[in-house]
Amino acid sequence: MSTSQPDASRPSETGADDDRATPDALLHARTGQDVSPEDLVLAAGRDVTEQNLEWARRKLTEEGPAALDKLLP
Repeated sequence: MSTSQPDASRPSETGADDDRATPDALLHARTGQDVSPEDLVLAAGRDVTEQNLEWARRKLTEEGPAALDKLLP
């Protein structure tokens, strides 16, 4: 008698859409809230340091929230 459970990490065999890529428009993470310098620094893959925060402040002043959109897929 087997007590094993089905493997939850295994892809569903019933869904034909499992192999399709997510559309780009659904990948953006911004929720309409203001973008902080910390958000921009982290999205750029940088450490949160005063120098990087200053870079992000300048970038947000120049480009606005679109600066974050340019870094994210």
